[in-house]
Amino acid sequence: MEDFNITEKKYDNLVVLHLEGFLDAHTSVELENALENLMDRKSYNLIVNFEKLSYISSAGLGVFMAFIEKVRNNNGDIKLCSMSEKIFNIFDILGFPLLFEIIATEEEAKNKFINRN
Repeated sequence: MEDFNITEKKYDNLVVLHLEGFLDAHTSVELENALENLMDRKSYNLIVNFEKLSYISSAGLGVFMAFIEKVRNNNGDIKLCSMSEKIFNIFDILGFPLLFEIIATEEEAKNKFINRN
């Protein structure tokens, strides 16, 4: 089984999750728990950095779908950044760019939150 790791960084009222490795049916529970924990802490401005993610399955994609409504209902958002072409293509085929803002770099994603008011 492939490894999966989540690293969390906090900037003011913004949390960045760095995903690394394989996000599949086995590891998606870890992402679900991390997001649930952020909801419990009332952290609704989220950036997910995919730079070190090498694989995502439909189970992994489903986790994002499960949380986007709750986040937006609390005036927050989930912005996705730093995807490889392979990962982006999976999101693109499933129509995710219509639901989520997918941004080239983490810095640009941070600026989107800073400049949204």
